[in-house]
Amino acid sequence: MAWFRRKKKGIQTPTEEKKDVPKGLWYKSPTGKIVDSDQLTKNFYVSPEDGYHVRIGSKEYFEIIFDDDNYKELYKNLSSKDPLKFEDSKKYVDRLKQAQTKTGLKDAIRTAVGESKGKKIIVCAMDFKFIGGSMGSVMGEKIARSIDYAIRNKIPLVIISKSGGARMMEAGLSLMQLAKTSGKLSLLSKAKIPYISLCTDPTTGGTTASFAMLGDINIAEPGALIGFAGPRVVKDTTGKDLPEGFQTAEFVQEHGFLDFIVPRRELKDKINLYVDLILNQEVRV
Repeated sequence: MAWFRRKKKGIQTPTEEKKDVPKGLWYKSPTGKIVDSDQLTKNFYVSPEDGYHVRIGSKEYFEIIFDDDNYKELYKNLSSKDPLKFEDSKKYVDRLKQAQTKTGLKDAIRTAVGESKGKKIIVCAMDFKFIGGSMGSVMGEKIARSIDYAIRNKIPLVIISKSGGARMMEAGLSLMQLAKTSGKLSLLSKAKIPYISLCTDPTTGGTTASFAMLGDINIAEPGALIGFAGPRVVKDTTGKDLPEGFQTAEFVQEHGFLDFIVPRRELKDKINLYVDLILNQEVRV
């Protein structure tokens, strides 16, 4: 009988090769274009020559969407527990502490309320650098509470997805968040309050299977990876070569799962435009 043993720990995916907001004087895009970091910041973290959207986090999205970067963070002290006493290569409680220390975040999502082009809006933005933007019980709870806040105050909601999927260290508790957030969004819909879903790179797994695809309008950044399972897993499962551009935002839009692709420079204007259209209000320019 033959025995096989994994020699390398961890699973490598194509999305792991992409980097977050660069540090230093220069940034090199995947196509080899060199851009000054200050210029990159002024250009909304988009490489001006090739349009490559550098992966950013909640801090940068809040700066882009809220007027004068002025907002109030909601439920910022919520933090995950370890009811399953989970342990793989390290204990889950230790992994959480390490991620919190490294990123300065409590979990993989931040929620905030403020004004955008003069009107109130709630933004829930994920951070991929916190355990791959994975969806655990805290993420589900913060989204649920934000929806309740939106209903009470009649404020539009924006969720910015950037996630590798459900957090395996919370097992079934993580999967329950799909139903929890979807159910809450149905209440938001009944209250006739707009919900805009923005898919960024990457939006995969349980987020795609729930709230990321339930917006009144679903939008994405150019080139974002969007899907349930990653392309490597799909290829290995089907045993077939995938179409060119498979699971990019452009491919997903072409096949009817997205309404629009929005460059980051236009994000604030477009979000407000879509909210006004949903509410049948006079469009603000």
